[in-house]
Parts: sequence; structure tokens; C-alpha cells
Amino acid sequence: MTAPDAVREGARRTWRPALVRSVLLRHDRVRGVDLLVLPERVVVLRGAAGAIVALCDGERDVTGIVTELARRHPDAPVAEEVPLFLARLRSEGWLR
Repeated sequence: MTAPDAVREGARRTWRPALVRSVLLRHDRVRGVDLLVLPERVVVLRGAAGAIVALCDGERDVTGIVTELARRHPDAPVAEEVPLFLARLRSEGWLR
């Protein structure tokens, strides 16, 4: 691992993701899906995405989120997929 990669990895692991103020996580009981409600649009979350976002409370770091999800879903590839998913939400501006 190069030095810049090591720095990015360390920052990713200590990051404590939380939804930005303008984004809300809601569950649509009629459709049975989780939603991210943003100003002027709604994003439908599929699969376990809602459960992942629900853990983004600003208290847990990425490692803590991955650990909790691995406990809940021992056969799922959470260590590889969850950090990438969170990084994508961050790049969209939905997580701080």
C-alpha cells in the first residue's frame, strides 16, 4: 500500500458517517422500501441499503458499522462492499 493509499484508508476507517441535515431516512410502509428524502427528490434504497444508512449516526466509525453488519449478516461481503457504498453516498453529498 502506498503512503497516500494508507492515509485514505486510515481516514476512511476513522470517519463517523452521518446524514447531512437536509437528508432524512424514512421507511415507506406501503411499498416496503427505505427512502432517502432529499430537497426536491427522493432516493429509493434497495436491499440492505436502508439498514446500512440507519447505522450512520455519527457515533460509529466505518469499522464499527462493518462490524455490526457482519454480526447481523455473517455470510455477506460487508467488509468489501459497505465502505464503498458509504463512500458513494458521501460523494453524492448525502453523508458527512
